[in-house]
Amino acid sequence: MSPKIRGKKRVRFIIPVITAFIILSTISGGRIMAQEEKKMIALPKPKVRGTVSLEETIKKRRSRRNFLDKPLTLEQVSQLLWAAQGITDERTGFRASPSGGACYPLDIYLVIGKNSVEGLEAGVYRYLVSNHSLEIHLRGDKRRALALASLGQMFIARAPISIVTTVEYSRITSRYGQRGVRYAHIEIGHVGENIYLQTEALGLGTVAIGAFSDGMVAKVLSLPRGHEPLYIMPVGYPR
Repeated sequence: MSPKIRGKKRVRFIIPVITAFIILSTISGGRIMAQEEKKMIALPKPKVRGTVSLEETIKKRRSRRNFLDKPLTLEQVSQLLWAAQGITDERTGFRASPSGGACYPLDIYLVIGKNSVEGLEAGVYRYLVSNHSLEIHLRGDKRRALALASLGQMFIARAPISIVTTVEYSRITSRYGQRGVRYAHIEIGHVGENIYLQTEALGLGTVAIGAFSDGMVAKVLSLPRGHEPLYIMPVGYPR
């Protein structure tokens, strides 16, 4: 066999090897990137004693739609998420809001704007209840898109953050059947009121929003299959 022919065979062999190496490197890099993006962000420990009484927060509670262009602190975010779904009994895993049969079908997603929370970049984060932390879900400021998906309620785009609560019905209907849907809807009311009262205690404001396109919100936030949005609560300093 001539050297020329042998050379062609080497080239035919080397090219697929190089191609495979590039594909594997890309996949590996994607996995590394995914792992980096899934890195958990520990939240400050929530406080269990405040300076405002429960009775005062109930009296002051109002729906507020005008917000100052002022960032929130990580401590405030931590407190809000804990009040919504945080663990209040380490032994049992019980949470701040009651849930039928402790099925906990709800999840919390945090939409953060640019320069809106000290120490956090703009993006969509998922609240990890088990260890009171955040996990990056999407990068970039999604507030305007979320506002448009909420039938053009543009004050959502001006709030520093929005707390979006979703439901995965199968977690509770697997135990209670169709009745579990009602229990999930009752539970979202508990979560919403907790957020309302905690915002008042922190000197912040919020409003519970149920008027939005479910499909558009799910698309904007790239929600996992089976996670349906129930409530959007923009939060900020009231104007």
